[in-house]
Amino acid sequence: MRGRSQLLIVIIWTILGLIALPLASKLNQELDASTTLKGSESAGVETSLQRRFRSPFAKIALLRIQGAPSPRTARGRELLEQVTSVIKNVPAVTGVMSYADRDDSLFIARDESSIVIVGLSPSKSSGDDLLRSLRRASDELISRWQTSYPGLSLSWTGEAAVNADLRRLSAASTRASEIRVLPLTLLVLFVAFRGWIAAALPILCGALTILVSMGILAALNRIWPVSLIALSIISMVGLGLSIDYALLIVSRYRDELATGRERCAAAVEATKQAGHTVIVSGSAIAVGFGAMLFVPVSEVRSIGVAGLLVTTVAVLLAVSLLPVALIRLGTRIGAGRLWRRGQLSAPERWRRWATWVSRRPWRVLAIAGVPLLFLAAQALHFRFDLPRGRWLPESAESVRVLHEIDAVANGNFGQIIYLILDLPAGSDVESEAGWRAASKLARHYARDERIQHVWSITTVNPKPLAGPEILAQIPQSVRDSLITPDGLAVLVQLLPKPGLAPTDAAALVREIRAADPQVLTGLAGTRLQVGGVPAFNVDYQDIITQSLGLIASIVVCVTLLVLTVTFRSVLIPLKAVMLNLLSVAAAFGATTVVFQSEWGSRLLGLPRPLQGGFPIVPVLVFCIVFGLSMDYEVFLVARIADGRRAGMSDTQALIEGVSKMGRVITFAAATMMLIFAGFMSGEFVLIKILGFTLGVAVLIEATLIRLAMGPALIQLAGRWNWWPGRASAGPR
Repeated sequence: MRGRSQLLIVIIWTILGLIALPLASKLNQELDASTTLKGSESAGVETSLQRRFRSPFAKIALLRIQGAPSPRTARGRELLEQVTSVIKNVPAVTGVMSYADRDDSLFIARDESSIVIVGLSPSKSSGDDLLRSLRRASDELISRWQTSYPGLSLSWTGEAAVNADLRRLSAASTRASEIRVLPLTLLVLFVAFRGWIAAALPILCGALTILVSMGILAALNRIWPVSLIALSIISMVGLGLSIDYALLIVSRYRDELATGRERCAAAVEATKQAGHTVIVSGSAIAVGFGAMLFVPVSEVRSIGVAGLLVTTVAVLLAVSLLPVALIRLGTRIGAGRLWRRGQLSAPERWRRWATWVSRRPWRVLAIAGVPLLFLAAQALHFRFDLPRGRWLPESAESVRVLHEIDAVANGNFGQIIYLILDLPAGSDVESEAGWRAASKLARHYARDERIQHVWSITTVNPKPLAGPEILAQIPQSVRDSLITPDGLAVLVQLLPKPGLAPTDAAALVREIRAADPQVLTGLAGTRLQVGGVPAFNVDYQDIITQSLGLIASIVVCVTLLVLTVTFRSVLIPLKAVMLNLLSVAAAFGATTVVFQSEWGSRLLGLPRPLQGGFPIVPVLVFCIVFGLSMDYEVFLVARIADGRRAGMSDTQALIEGVSKMGRVITFAAATMMLIFAGFMSGEFVLIKILGFTLGVAVLIEATLIRLAMGPALIQLAGRWNWWPGRASAGPR
């Protein structure tokens, strides 16, 4: 590697870092905390509310007014009217509904506080600017009435408020996790390398990988909106992979220096050998993230994009800038040592362990396989529906307000279900047949014990035996929000009773969708679409569940292809994939046991077990764990293949490979586990689950799988490991 090439590499990475720095610093404020399901029924209903019905409440926020007189009193009503008047004038507010507009006790909580529904412009409802405007308006109102009502408070919740708070908390949580992790990671690397210089190098690689990846993601977000969870994926995976790859290349470089090579030749040889392994490993990991792009859920695709991006940057940095740094450091890579006893490359205890495994492969398989099979069996008990209870971060003001409203409101305002009834041609709502159909549907669900209240054009002015002639008495603005201009579609809104869990609301949505609308309405040709948060949850779960088989097939098949081409073998890829599947199942089983049991949930800071799981977890666990599990497989088998090419027997190559890579894999796994554990301590339950699952997967991989069962299977297969290639086959 010539001096000009080295300088060019340094300049390129320096420019990338400088460009990425300002972009990355604003990334958290720009990412979207919501999730979209294009093409789903719930998304179609949301679009219809905006376009067909011109509803001012297609997107809503909730305002809770406390510390004021009851709105049933004159003074309380006056204050409520002033509040709603001010809120209506906030830009992007499309409508306000409260007790002042409708004398409906639903808008008065059991503690006499007021609940106000505020409609938001769909194009601006996810922005932080809108929330700041709403909170600024409410703060001014509090200042105006503070003397008369010193206990007055106006608190906001809803999708816009929760998303804004989650963005803020996500940034703080990610920074806190990184701060917790880095000192411990540096300490582990120091023990691994026995020197501060060599220990600091992987940390610097990880920091640069994260910075550049975040900068590119910020640029991509301008074109294609990215979900907020991508930020945590970049931090977790980026730091872990960068350290893994740096450990591999630095250890190989030090081995080459120990043979007497000069620093440039040692760096070139280390990059040639270990760098190829890094590229193969990165390719295997990229397969898992790339498969997520096939899931039509914005959140999952964002994770896939973030994973592909950070893996690519980690690989490129490891095979370009890192070798340049090693050349510049030369023998100073060992500077900062506090002791010199021992060698990283071939510790005797790993040689003894590999020899023991090679002599007792069946015993190793039995001892290591039984606990893994037990854990894997527990994965069958995982529940795919949403968790019950509280799982959003309680430190977010909007989340607390949402829970407070749920506790005192006379209805579950966070789980409103929207029904769009499409009437057949010639039977619009102004006809007797159309009106009876809409009225019958509304009455049917009003009798459901899970429904607190039904809003519909037929219930606005509930006169006994009223017919379509009553439409003339209903304000035009109300008509526009509840029926389409042609009268062929009617909106029916179901407000669930207080305390109805999201899982139960989702079950209600499934019942509604399974019912025959022609039977419910008594009119042939009617169609029914279901939307709202509960319907979104159902669509989300169904899309994820339906995609899981396709994703697993893609990941397994492409991984088999990559490993077959790399090692020119049939048995090595099959063994790797089988062990990976066992590793994924065991990690998933451990997650099931811990998060759905009393002792496990308390150990991880949860008030109670998750009586359910997130539908996204199976896809994330499979794709990420499968890719990361392949990391150490490639490290180890590539080194064993080196031994076969050098003329060693299968057993000798196995022992040599384990002795060379055992320490590297152990410390790489230790740092990876620390990183994942750091993210487990945050408030986001989904990230906590991911951190735990990935940490357990790495622990299983680095102990029972790659350094026990894997070597045992390689020993049993002997020369058939490399069939149909030559006995010395392997990556060159």
